[in-house]
Amino acid sequence: MTDCFEKLITLRRSVYKLGTEITSSAAEISGWIQDCLLQCPTPFNSQSGRIALLFGASHHQVWDITADALKKVTPPEQFSKTQNKINAFAAGFGTVLFFINDNATHDLQSRFPLYADKFPVWAEQANGILQFMVWSILAEHGIGASLQHYNPLIDADIRTKFDIPSNWRLTAQMPFGSVQEKPDPKTFLPLEERFKILGL
Repeated sequence: MTDCFEKLITLRRSVYKLGTEITSSAAEISGWIQDCLLQCPTPFNSQSGRIALLFGASHHQVWDITADALKKVTPPEQFSKTQNKINAFAAGFGTVLFFINDNATHDLQSRFPLYADKFPVWAEQANGILQFMVWSILAEHGIGASLQHYNPLIDADIRTKFDIPSNWRLTAQMPFGSVQEKPDPKTFLPLEERFKILGL
């Protein structure tokens, strides 16, 4: 592990208080994320990951949709806390929506039936790698982010609002922006409970 990468994986944290005061342009951010999408490993090179990158009004609409969906299922006395959380995401510079192209998975299942039950799992794992790559490259440039999972509650409205193909399945949402409040220091379980070295 290089010093640069070791530093990068410690920079990547969940940042919930976001703003718009970033020095990078939307075009620069788009370029980084496109590179992540191109370089992300996938099973049998299926390239099943999909991304929608939203700025401006589109970014805010994601969180309006989310708030509206949550209001329908959240007890009224608890909704103000939920609304504050959503507002903090909407206060950021943009949102990354992550999807899996299920057609790519189905194609692999038909071509390699021996592994048919594994391909959906591997597609999810590959999407997790993509999420980590995007999260890390944002952190490298001083941009805060967090990973949210309001799917499938918002899936239909997101698909309709942004003309998302029907075979793109939403897996996660990543609001990002300037770091308005640094996260608390990370705590760790003892490594001896989580890590083994064998053969030495």
